[in-house]
Amino acid sequence: MVGISDKCTEDIARERKKCSFSSTELTHFWDGGVELTKRRKLLENYFLSDPELKSSVPLEYLSHKEKYERSIKLSCLFFKKISNWLEHNDTISAMEVYQSVLGGSLGSAVLKDGFPFAVHYVMFIPTIIGQGTMAQQAHWISRAWNLEIMCTYAQTELGHGTFIRGLETTSTYDPDTEEFVLHSPTLTSYKWWPGGLGHTCNYAVVLAQLYTKGQCHGIHPFVVQLRDEETWMPLPGIKIGEIGCKLGFNTVNNGYLGFDHVRIPRDRLLMKNNKVLKDGTYVKSQNDKLTYGTMIFVRVIVVRGVAASNLAKAVTIATRYSAVRRQSELKPGEPEPQIMEFQTQQYKLFPAIATVFAIKSSATWLWDVYNSVTKDLDQGDLDKLPELHAMACCLKAISTSDANQMIETCRFACGGHGYMTSSNFPTIYSSLTAAVTYEGENTVLLLQTARYLVKAWSQRDVTSATITATLKYLSDFRPSDIYQPWSLTMSNLAEAFRLVAAGKIKYCSEHIDYLIQKGYTSEDAWNATSIQLTQIAEAHCRAFIVDTFVKETEVAVVSEPVRKVLVQLCELYSVYWLLKNVGDFLVYSHLKISDVDAVNERLAELLAAIRPNAVGIVDSFDFHDDILDSALGAYDGRVYERIFEAANKSPLNAEPVNESFHKYLKPFLKGQM
Repeated sequence: MVGISDKCTEDIARERKKCSFSSTELTHFWDGGVELTKRRKLLENYFLSDPELKSSVPLEYLSHKEKYERSIKLSCLFFKKISNWLEHNDTISAMEVYQSVLGGSLGSAVLKDGFPFAVHYVMFIPTIIGQGTMAQQAHWISRAWNLEIMCTYAQTELGHGTFIRGLETTSTYDPDTEEFVLHSPTLTSYKWWPGGLGHTCNYAVVLAQLYTKGQCHGIHPFVVQLRDEETWMPLPGIKIGEIGCKLGFNTVNNGYLGFDHVRIPRDRLLMKNNKVLKDGTYVKSQNDKLTYGTMIFVRVIVVRGVAASNLAKAVTIATRYSAVRRQSELKPGEPEPQIMEFQTQQYKLFPAIATVFAIKSSATWLWDVYNSVTKDLDQGDLDKLPELHAMACCLKAISTSDANQMIETCRFACGGHGYMTSSNFPTIYSSLTAAVTYEGENTVLLLQTARYLVKAWSQRDVTSATITATLKYLSDFRPSDIYQPWSLTMSNLAEAFRLVAAGKIKYCSEHIDYLIQKGYTSEDAWNATSIQLTQIAEAHCRAFIVDTFVKETEVAVVSEPVRKVLVQLCELYSVYWLLKNVGDFLVYSHLKISDVDAVNERLAELLAAIRPNAVGIVDSFDFHDDILDSALGAYDGRVYERIFEAANKSPLNAEPVNESFHKYLKPFLKGQM
């Protein structure tokens, strides 16, 4: 066993020596600068060195009840440490600390299956900021930030998710008592899924249909107390519990919530935008889209912190494992090679590495635009909101879908060992795959983006002078562009993606018009074209991701060796997705059948070029071993020893003979049962 360990560590050390660039420099680029890397490492050391935050028994060996109870204990210890840090250190802001814990990878090292406190910070507080009056913000944010109360955000119902206009929970205003009466008229109207709702939280922002003076005014947010602040018992009329085991996130404490004519004061309606006066008069905001700000914020967070981070973990594990795992023969009689020498293995791994960087560059753009639009909204400027909404929808859908599939491919790349919990693939996959449906189911989000694109196509000539940067290619589009010469340059690849997007959008728009002329209603024409509509949203998103990735590699302040790696990854991302959708490029771009062989050859060249640097690239993600939490992917390459160590943590290995032998197996074998 010692010999195997030495061989593995030698293999991975050899991979690092052959790297042509500085992994540390790429880490600084990934983090956003040298100073940000230092701050991240400082926080990781502070939290991950604390023995109180470590558990001797792996999570998978606990019961569902034990997992939840341990998660509450660890959450309390974690946030106590955050308070101690903020009290004694002023070098890192409170917001940065909370982002590292809740929006980054640090929290996953301690609570591997999710934070029961997460929605309190990620959704409740932002909703109060976005929807509450100054007085409401002062009261609720103070209580929530100081952890006097624990809160969640209750929107999704048993019968409705992404289509929030269809929510059934009602809130009817009673002017005689100046109260709202919350009620769940059907089983399907029960709130379902909010994190922390089961047993952790005692307050919630509840989304309900607002009725006053006999008229429904649509979905509005209300702050509702659910449990007594001292005893934690549910208040009268509150029907509350946990929804049970899931594929993942089993320590998040997702819950259900029903109301039986529960009364709350009028000032529990968040009234920054829409108001109800004492007599029941409804005062409507100039723009009801402001109500959906929390959903956009969370979609931005999903792209920025969930998709890229989880895929980066998976591909780090699979790449390091591929550098030490030896199997089969490339040539008869020769020693078994590292499995990363096989081109098929490279094809599984390297496009995923490229996708991590591609998602990151788009996430940075999305985060910057979100912050800019938020400032504009405070000034009453709503012009950029549609673009933000459309891009948040498609980027959330595409990034989570890509990461979901590629994480599973990374697991496949690790063979049978990837199936073990100790590989950490089950947790990574379950954490990411949930994002395909939460905060907007991906197909629905793609259709929302498609609606924006079809409208933009119809207005491209009228609004060309003021068209946004993400749509400029539509006003520039000329059908004759598909006849220009093909060349394997990055600028030409980017143009091909834009041509595909524009061509598909043109086709969908014309097809909908054709169906309407045939007698279809606009709704039926839309539904009859919906498969293609999801595809135009994806094509638009791919073109945007490629453009953004190209621009980032051009302006990055890095050394030439690092820039070369980024350019190769950018080109690999583009070539990979071109070949995945080669039919679209043959139809809508200037790619010809005779050009496809050259593109395939370029794919092989890029895989070969990235191969010597693969371990160095994933090292640049700089995951602490406790964050990666994988027997297959630890920095030192001691794969087999770590697998064996993890196996012996099983409670079944605590004794040589399990009691079931004496109770059942022995009597059965002796014919005594």
